[in-house]
Amino acid sequence: MTSPRQIPYGRQDISDSDLAAVEAVLKSDFLTQGPVLPRFEAAVADYVGAAHGVAVNSATSALHVAVAALGLGPGDLLWTSPITFVASANCARYCGADVDFVDIDPNTFNMCPDALERRLAQAQTAGRLPKVIVPVHMGGQSPAADRIAALARAHGVAIVEDASHSIGASYRGQPVGNCARSDITVFSFHPVKIITSAEGGMATCNDPDLAARMALLRSHGVTRDPALMSGESDGPWYYQQVDLGWNYRMTEMQAALGLSQMSRLDDFVARRRELADRYDRLLSDLPLKRPGRQEGAQSSWHLYVIRLDDVARHRTVFEMLRQDSIGVNLHYIPVHTQPYYRDLGFNDGDFPASEDYYARAISIPLYPGMTDADQETVVESLTRALVPSV
Repeated sequence: MTSPRQIPYGRQDISDSDLAAVEAVLKSDFLTQGPVLPRFEAAVADYVGAAHGVAVNSATSALHVAVAALGLGPGDLLWTSPITFVASANCARYCGADVDFVDIDPNTFNMCPDALERRLAQAQTAGRLPKVIVPVHMGGQSPAADRIAALARAHGVAIVEDASHSIGASYRGQPVGNCARSDITVFSFHPVKIITSAEGGMATCNDPDLAARMALLRSHGVTRDPALMSGESDGPWYYQQVDLGWNYRMTEMQAALGLSQMSRLDDFVARRRELADRYDRLLSDLPLKRPGRQEGAQSSWHLYVIRLDDVARHRTVFEMLRQDSIGVNLHYIPVHTQPYYRDLGFNDGDFPASEDYYARAISIPLYPGMTDADQETVVESLTRALVPSV
């Protein structure tokens, strides 16, 4: 007897055109730092309506160069959401800065603007405002960007949008990534994201100085640009390290794959939205909460996260789905409860909405190649787990 086919929570979609694009690079003269990378940067920047795109080897690297370019350093403070991957907070620690969190809106799983407003007022009184806020686009849906931007501007705080889940999403009719309400936006191209470059990330912005600084930092802080160097050149071979950067460069193969995937981005997002709408209908009678939809925000639906009404059955339901070959996952464990952050002074109970989310959340499968029949199999398994008499 064969085992049932595994239905993963997410999966890349690689076409013959993608394979041909990567093969062409492998047969070319450049495997890194060639002509395809700037074409990929321009394609993403043009799509989202930003002036600049800076590609790097991961979204984690993009977050790091973004906050470093904004001058975050020792003695500074960054705020983000507890419901995110640890990289959203770790980027501050890489720069020697401190981290704190703002609790989520239980409906959207994103940073709660009411909580942010209260925290900023308290921080203003205490004389300890953050230098950077990193609002996360959880699951592919923009946070309340208008309010967050207004609050940040009122307090002189920079914004880096962690839109790792959200290329192809929109807010108030504008593409996520245009930086109309932020200084920098970061995207991820990990295999389970909306498009993939195998690994990879990109930061978009509208400030040429920020873009130039991020580009410098991704490549060791080394430049051949005479405008950035001091003193006289020793010859045509000459370069200088003018800052302390990192090797965060994206390869030409990754850029070629990402550029090829851009041609199908709208199709990927359309299918994800179709599947999310279908889940909303199919799950409407089960004892769970479906993902909330924020007015004015069109999600790219990287994730479809349900929350169980009965918190006591959380682990049981999760394990039953796995036993049925449904590749469910949990995004995410609240960052402040990780051992590293507990050692920095965070405790259970610090962010109750995030902790309640964690106690109930399950990410169920959603990806463009998922068939209607696959989705019905997921719903049938979930129904059996939640309603044992069925």
